[in-house]
Amino acid sequence: MTRRVLLLATSAFARVAAQKLGVPAEVDDPPDTTEPAFEFVCPMDKDVRSATPGKCPRCGMTLVPGVAEPMEYLVELRLRPSAPRAGQKVELLFRVKDPKTGRPVTDFQIMHEKLYHMFIVSQDLRYFLHEHPVQSAGGVFRFSTSFPRPGMYRILSDVYPSGGTPQLIPRTVIIPGGAITPGGVLTPDFAPKEAVNLRVTLKTEPPQPVAGQKTLMFFHVEPPDGIEKFIGAWGHMLAASSDLVDMIHTHPFIADGGPDIQFNMVFPRPSIYRVWVQFQRKGVVNTVAFNVPASELK
Repeated sequence: MTRRVLLLATSAFARVAAQKLGVPAEVDDPPDTTEPAFEFVCPMDKDVRSATPGKCPRCGMTLVPGVAEPMEYLVELRLRPSAPRAGQKVELLFRVKDPKTGRPVTDFQIMHEKLYHMFIVSQDLRYFLHEHPVQSAGGVFRFSTSFPRPGMYRILSDVYPSGGTPQLIPRTVIIPGGAITPGGVLTPDFAPKEAVNLRVTLKTEPPQPVAGQKTLMFFHVEPPDGIEKFIGAWGHMLAASSDLVDMIHTHPFIADGGPDIQFNMVFPRPSIYRVWVQFQRKGVVNTVAFNVPASELK
């Protein structure tokens, strides 16, 4: 018999006894164990939960009453011209499609001040771009760029279709003229990095990250003054495995505008991960990269 059932039985017994003795029963009602019908959750940082509406303290997104079941949307990517050469201007056209209907999605939620975040990473992991295509008629997002070298590029679409869940969808583009060798040859690199107007250092806990387990990543920036939010967050991180299979976009776990910024990361597989971080100081966006090895659990 559970505690709640015992309380109900005791309460009922006391009332019957009180009626026979002609005295009022003084029995506390059992505690209310009814749980709330729902809780508010951040659609991006799903471990952030609240009993009331509000904003996520980590990424600033509006909390929603529960998160829809994960569903992978489709991204159609076209290039104009369709077979560009290295260094040639090319327009990228993205269309997100509903997996249930196949129709183009035209309604999106804003994430970090933008409707669409796009990342481009080259096959050797030396080239990195984080930009924001602009929406046009028919749900098409457009962005003009050029690919610096021949080879394979991974293009990530980071979007949040209304009624769905945040998406991080990869596509692959081949620029002719060179060998296609997915992934780069990486060696661990924790050396301090100099950017435009920042110096960035990194320490991890544990010092040797383990795949599948949480790694705390502590970044320190100098000079410590003038640190600003960059598109709604104190920092942005993209991690890519050396074979370009696993790619993760995340934001600081702890940050307050000071020189110390903490990210939490779970590297999914043993590999060396190229980790790009972006911090803004005095209006200037600084991008640096580290190579972080994640070992197999022993």
